[in-house]
Amino acid sequence: MAITFYAGSGSPYAWRVWLALEHKQLPYDLKMLSFSNREHRAPAYLAINPRGKVPALVDGDVSLYESAAIVRYLEEAYPEPTLFPGSVRERAKIHRLVAEADYLERAQHDIFGSVFFTPQDRWNLDLIETQRKALLTELAWLESALPEDGSGFIAGPLSMADHALYPVLALSLRPERKKPDLAIAATLGPRTRAWKARIEALPHFDKTYPPHWR
Repeated sequence: MAITFYAGSGSPYAWRVWLALEHKQLPYDLKMLSFSNREHRAPAYLAINPRGKVPALVDGDVSLYESAAIVRYLEEAYPEPTLFPGSVRERAKIHRLVAEADYLERAQHDIFGSVFFTPQDRWNLDLIETQRKALLTELAWLESALPEDGSGFIAGPLSMADHALYPVLALSLRPERKKPDLAIAATLGPRTRAWKARIEALPHFDKTYPPHWR
């Protein structure tokens, strides 16, 4: 029985699972839920994820929500190709980087909410600038975490760390579409820009690109 994967367009946590599924070349049935139609709050979906969030995954008699649990399940149930390559120490680094993606996600979430989900005539420009600075601090961390020579992926071979961090970076750049003077993309360092391009060149990347961003 094929895996059923429930996602929402643009959700960084759903996107990381989507990339993981593609990395492992697993067959799956994609159910893209509409947030605007509140499909994530429909009774049928709440029976799968009572928290009403994405992602969720059903694999036979296994039903899971929360991206960390889903990724762990996929790695243990379908170990090849691995999402956590290398030695114990190297795998620990990948787990740490996946966890640190949450700091970047929180920073982008704050500014995203202030720009995208607040009417422009109610923008708090001082708050937005404070949030921009917090986001730039996390983006500077990402730059420092990437290889100094600007090659490869963040933890060596392609891993779950890349799949977790890229979607958050992509979402971090969205607010300037509505407020161009944020100029977030212009602050990205050379390592980040090179790594971003490598992720976007992956053969399965385009398949996972958020539909409503096209």
